[in-house]
Amino acid sequence: MFDRIFNTSKPKVFCIGFGKTGTTTIQRVLKDFNYKMGHQEKGELLVFDWYKRDFKNIINLCKTADAFQDVPFSLPFTFMALDQQFKHAQFILTERDTPEQWYDSLTKFHSKLWSDGDKPPTANELKNAKYRYQGYAYDSFKLLYNTSDDDLYNKEQLISVYNGHNAMVKDYFKSRPEKLLVINVSQKNDYFRLCKFLNKSPIREDFPWENKT
Repeated sequence: MFDRIFNTSKPKVFCIGFGKTGTTTIQRVLKDFNYKMGHQEKGELLVFDWYKRDFKNIINLCKTADAFQDVPFSLPFTFMALDQQFKHAQFILTERDTPEQWYDSLTKFHSKLWSDGDKPPTANELKNAKYRYQGYAYDSFKLLYNTSDDDLYNKEQLISVYNGHNAMVKDYFKSRPEKLLVINVSQKNDYFRLCKFLNKSPIREDFPWENKT
């Protein structure tokens, strides 16, 4: 199903922040340091495995590269299975300045992709969106946020899921703080904190901000 097993001495690195928190920027930094990134499409198509809390195929995919980000690695509970499987893995939780900033970025990005660039997409627009397969955007969104079709981007619900995930991650690793780095890519000093966490010498002065909204 996946590529051949990838042998490396590097600890696995998992970026477990939600989309629109700077995960593409972290991917750029990891590539700068010659981490082989996991196949994003193959990962995203495992969203139903994640929903069933069946992590077998997700773990198998992790054996094909050094580092991984976005779905399903950024979803609640996945990090727990990864931590149990990969004892030396490192985890990076990316956050925005405020939950509201994250929500605004997400809705703006989805509107540009799948709606009129002004309002968040409707359920029908997500069902017709062609990404991975037609309707994937709708399926994955509903599995994570569990909102109703007539109020798909309910701000209170989305922010509750976002905050809940971040709080769960921090609580899970509270007895092992060396395993988790919490960063904000809008903070210049956090680039140097990330380099230290990865035990790498900085090659930039700040984060390369990718995919900005």
